[in-house]
Amino acid sequence: MGSSDKIMEYRKEKIRKFMQLQQKEDDELFFVIVPAILQCLNDEKRPVHTSEYTGAKKMKEILEGHESWCKSEFRMEPEIFKATCNYLRWEGLLRDTRRVTIEEQLGMFLFMISHNASNERLKKTFQHSGETVHRHIKAVFNIIPTLTHKFLKLPSSNQTHPKIATDPRFWPFFKNCIGAIDGTHVPITISEEKAPPYRNRKGTLSQNVMVACDFNLNFTFISCGWEGSASDAGVLRSAISKGFHVPEGKFYLVDGGYANTPEFLAPYRGVRYHLSEFRRRRSSRASEYANHKEIFNHRHAILRNHIERAIGVLKKRFQILKVGTHHPIESQIKIPAAATVFHNIIRGLNGDEGWLDEQPTYIQPSDHIDLPEGDGNYQNDVESLNLQDHAGSILRDQIAIQMWERYNQNQS
Repeated sequence: MGSSDKIMEYRKEKIRKFMQLQQKEDDELFFVIVPAILQCLNDEKRPVHTSEYTGAKKMKEILEGHESWCKSEFRMEPEIFKATCNYLRWEGLLRDTRRVTIEEQLGMFLFMISHNASNERLKKTFQHSGETVHRHIKAVFNIIPTLTHKFLKLPSSNQTHPKIATDPRFWPFFKNCIGAIDGTHVPITISEEKAPPYRNRKGTLSQNVMVACDFNLNFTFISCGWEGSASDAGVLRSAISKGFHVPEGKFYLVDGGYANTPEFLAPYRGVRYHLSEFRRRRSSRASEYANHKEIFNHRHAILRNHIERAIGVLKKRFQILKVGTHHPIESQIKIPAAATVFHNIIRGLNGDEGWLDEQPTYIQPSDHIDLPEGDGNYQNDVESLNLQDHAGSILRDQIAIQMWERYNQNQS
């Protein structure tokens, strides 16, 4: 055998030994991998939500149990919750599905805005997939504009509210007043590149929300979504440009953050205004008021305080309005509107809010976002309102002087 043949034979032997070694390793690997694959193939798919305490059972227990549970979970009495579901069903705004009733759909939504519950928490609480939770939460968000149109109604201009008509402090001076307006900030979560306009004077991120209410503490108008850096007066101007209308001869009460006009009557600047200021000085003066401006500001503050009370109740009931969330921006903008809708439904069905003070705190105060209050002083930043300042001053002086004259007559 020549040298070339020996080399060829040597190479064949090396290849044969290598192939034998590979076959041995492959056999060992085969006995490790194949059983694992077979086990996976034979295993049944394990469901994620295995609790017997389903969302349907949770709803049944809450609505048929003690009313305190419904108040805790959904921030309203059970009979009001049921009436709301019936309305949504009758109007065709929501529909029962094969697995999720309207009651459970609304329950998930109210639990979310009452507790700032994440999708993950809703999945565990109601034993549904993330997709199911998302779909039904979105369905409720989608009907909020319709519900806002239905349940937030501008007041009738034909009658003076009884709280004015029956109180000599206000009648006839405020006979044309149809409510109060204020701005309130609600936290917002948004991407860093879009954040600057939403950064308010406290340095946090928020939307500036304009609300109007009547003297029954019902909200009559809301405008959401304005950046936290926007002034209250600027938000009002936007609302007017989009159709917010004040009937001729009527007016709302506003605070010092707005221009004083015939339609939006503000207090006198540089004169005590807040109710606490009057309480402190009442016992130290022979006369309660020094002049017509003080008496106007005090009575203006008493009536305008209704909007502050309404906002206070709203944020106490739905504390999601105090914290950041991770909903899409279009849903975050609808959250304040949703809260006002359910607030009005509750009040319309004679619901109570006294029990809110006794509820445990589900959202820790440490999670509350530091937010500014409404603007304290008008910055003369809305030219269209500035042009009406003179006419507003004339109307305010007329009312204030009439009050002052009546007050002095009663004192003598």
